[in-house]
Amino acid sequence: MDRGSPLPLWAQLLDDLRRRMESGAFTDEFPAEHRLTGEYEVSRHTVREALRKLRADGLVIAERGRASRLDTRRIQQPLGSLYSLFRDLEGQGVEQRSEVLRLERTADATVAGHLGLVLDAPLVVLERLRLADGEPLAHDTAYLPADLAEPLLEADFGHTSLYGELSRRCAVKVTGGRERIAPFLPDIRQAWLLGLADREAAFAIERVGRAGDRPVEWRETVVRGDRFAFVAEWSDASRAVALAPRAAAPSA
Repeated sequence: MDRGSPLPLWAQLLDDLRRRMESGAFTDEFPAEHRLTGEYEVSRHTVREALRKLRADGLVIAERGRASRLDTRRIQQPLGSLYSLFRDLEGQGVEQRSEVLRLERTADATVAGHLGLVLDAPLVVLERLRLADGEPLAHDTAYLPADLAEPLLEADFGHTSLYGELSRRCAVKVTGGRERIAPFLPDIRQAWLLGLADREAAFAIERVGRAGDRPVEWRETVVRGDRFAFVAEWSDASRAVALAPRAAAPSA
């Protein structure tokens, strides 16, 4: 610890603990407060401030009566590829289950526009609360054209994937699409479903899924930010970031 640095001791401790985490330390147990105070020769207040920030960032779990430990529940999702949340959770050894909140025919002019349909086109909507290891992870609502997806109304989505059922029952395979991810403040119902505190932020994901050139899915998903991380690989040949166009100023 550099006591001549303008950086507070708690921030220096925080940086070093993060560095040690990234190098694979603390996998068996996270050191207790008294151990950190002795190892770093700092006050208990300094240690507690660093630990408070680690907990706020979702890196360490602290429960009454139990030793602090690393939060290994965070699920990593790659960007820039077609994925199934069901398949990816199962592949990471996470038990995946869904509570079906709605599975029915409906109509929605805005969604129909996203899918390139007439505004009153019949749709199938599937609304689920996605659970990972029994804990809420995402609130997921998918809309599909009814002329393709009608057989899905007979499916049990408690422990299966939308894309798998779409392929098996409807002979439709999603081959690509486009996603938009942004920070989001859930409404009261979404926060209650996901077990979030008031005004706790999450990720909002909007997806258009395509089968060939045809849009076959419009999906709106709200994901808990403390349990989900997006990961991207890049190289010097990667395309530059494209900024959303700025709205034009109103004419005088």
